[in-house]
Amino acid sequence: MTVPAYSSFAQWYSNGHLAHYVRTIKSAGDIIHLLEAAQPAGDMSDPAVPDLVLYQDLHGGSRVSGDMGGGRFVVRSEKGSFFLSAPRFANTVIVDAAHELRSLSFPLAQWQPVLDEAAEGRFSLDYQKLCMGAFASPTIRSAVRNLWVLCDEEGAPSRLLAQAAGCEILAELCRLGGAPFTPTKGGLAPGAERRCLELLRTRLSEDISLDELAAEARLSPFHFARMFKQSVGVPPRVYLTRLRMEKACELLERTDLPITEIAQEVGYSSNQVLARVFIKHQHMSPSDYRRAVRDPVRPSISLRARPALEGRQ
Repeated sequence: MTVPAYSSFAQWYSNGHLAHYVRTIKSAGDIIHLLEAAQPAGDMSDPAVPDLVLYQDLHGGSRVSGDMGGGRFVVRSEKGSFFLSAPRFANTVIVDAAHELRSLSFPLAQWQPVLDEAAEGRFSLDYQKLCMGAFASPTIRSAVRNLWVLCDEEGAPSRLLAQAAGCEILAELCRLGGAPFTPTKGGLAPGAERRCLELLRTRLSEDISLDELAAEARLSPFHFARMFKQSVGVPPRVYLTRLRMEKACELLERTDLPITEIAQEVGYSSNQVLARVFIKHQHMSPSDYRRAVRDPVRPSISLRARPALEGRQ
């Protein structure tokens, strides 16, 4: 390991000599940084940074050689395959063809407590195994895709969404790296579950973090996310979206508030953002929904369209 030359991976790609290849840079709650770049063949090495960096080859077909912290490797990448670079390691990467990549960087100072909690303070990611070239993971691929889309839909997604997605990715890296992973038994205590659900309901318009919810249950964010899903049936981010959709439906049905105000009431930055999420979940626009539920010819549509919360209302 070496002393980092840059304070973060995002800073390196913004100011280093590869900056002009970058097409998009996003930040998910300031705890995960994402970028997309189109790069030529040649030396694509990066200096040491204090982040854990995950790269995804969007098209594959390149011969990639180098050392990313686990030893020397030479591989032929496949479409969607991942490469992991160890923190505080100046990697060497040579690619034989033009390529496009996405990358996620995790500031390790913020994420290490989550990783330590997974192994009761004794966590150590197996860089020797994970940083030895390309690997595939449908779980990580889906999480990366969802996180990327969330950034487009909601500008900068809430810390709750970002932390939940980050936990999912890091948990899968733990599994792939062979880290001991003991499933949490049972879900949240009834009182803790009730307090957390009430907090989500009363603060729909705010950017509630996973840390806040975990503190309400007196658990670490890592264990809270897993136990919440066991209790409620879905991750916190999914439940939050369902609550927001339920509240939006209620306001559309019972008030004449402009859709822009409804969007703000349920935690979205604009009516366009609300519309994208609403169409995804309700299969119609907010305006169409309002007209439909107020049409006396179809009085039952609100019951069919309202989002179910798994019987937990």
